[in-house]
Amino acid sequence: MKSLRALLTLTTLVAASSIATAQDIKLGFMCPLTGGSAPFGVSARDGALLAINQINAKGGVLGRKLALVERDTEAKNERGVQLAQELLQREQVVAGIGFCNTGVSLAAQKYFQNAKTPIFDPVATGTAVTNQFGAPSYIFRVGARDELQAAMLVEEAIRQKKTKIAILADSTNYGQLGREDVEKALGAKNLKAVATEKFNVRDVDMTPQLLKARQAGADIIIAYGIGPELAQIANSLAKLAWNVPMVTSWNSSMSNFIDTAQKNGNGVRMPQTFIQEATTQRRQSFIIDYLKTYKLDRIPSPSSAAQAYDSVLLLAAAISQAKSTEGIKVTEALENLQQPVDGVIATYRKPFTATNRDATTAEMIVWGEVKDGRVVYAYDEQRNFGSK
Repeated sequence: MKSLRALLTLTTLVAASSIATAQDIKLGFMCPLTGGSAPFGVSARDGALLAINQINAKGGVLGRKLALVERDTEAKNERGVQLAQELLQREQVVAGIGFCNTGVSLAAQKYFQNAKTPIFDPVATGTAVTNQFGAPSYIFRVGARDELQAAMLVEEAIRQKKTKIAILADSTNYGQLGREDVEKALGAKNLKAVATEKFNVRDVDMTPQLLKARQAGADIIIAYGIGPELAQIANSLAKLAWNVPMVTSWNSSMSNFIDTAQKNGNGVRMPQTFIQEATTQRRQSFIIDYLKTYKLDRIPSPSSAAQAYDSVLLLAAAISQAKSTEGIKVTEALENLQQPVDGVIATYRKPFTATNRDATTAEMIVWGEVKDGRVVYAYDEQRNFGSK
């Protein structure tokens, strides 16, 4: 595997092909390209670029090329706020792709809302992200919102006959909102967590939280966080020699979870919209093109790459249908797409309405499992979910 630094250098060369000219349709991209969230930010950017380059190779949209104007949010709320204003005012982007972290999205997407400029979030899964504003909302998403993931996590615990659940969630907006969704999902099953513990970003030892969970009699861990900290939970479980199942929000599919947890990550399960396996011809083409373009053998965050790729396809379809880049007209087109859009996660048929801004339904989400440095399907029967 190439290091993340090499990946960033390599993909900068690809990004150069998307440098905007005055005639181009500019899309703003704002996600973390450095730090612990980088695997999903880099994957989302590269998935978006792959879609843009393929669309441009076929003539673009409305006779114009698409161009991605990218910025690194560093997963910081205040930087997301700054970049949103910069891309809207200085760069005059017609739509956005971002912000990738739930907290950053909730802090910064109001600038796109106020500018009546549509933005797709291809990574942030906080349920509140697409519910922050009343109609008409300019905030769209391709990705499994936490409300759906939380219900899946609880159902998986029950399927494994584990009902003494401990919740470990990071202290960010993402982690704490996700914890609330898990608690609601537990309540719907007349269950309650036996322990609820918090950890901070960059914590490297989760032993204190796990000892409390074990003392409370927990028989399964539900964890909400991103790759590095989820890996420390897996490593701390191994350190304690406590052999209980661990199911997490989707981020244990990130490369920095797999590489940091190593063998301790084996068996960890998580909801996914896309797994790097060629289960259909379209998915095979996407995987081959992505790996060849970026000279990799593993997508750092497969769901992020696929979600951003599909987001660009949906945006392009809406601009084409609207015959305009005006935000209001593009948003109206998104609410009533006339033609199906063939993505790699699913074929989207009218995915949005005047009141629904989430394209991803429960039927599109599958269970992934870490196995020897990869994420594979946990259940074979789910291999073709969402492909029709």
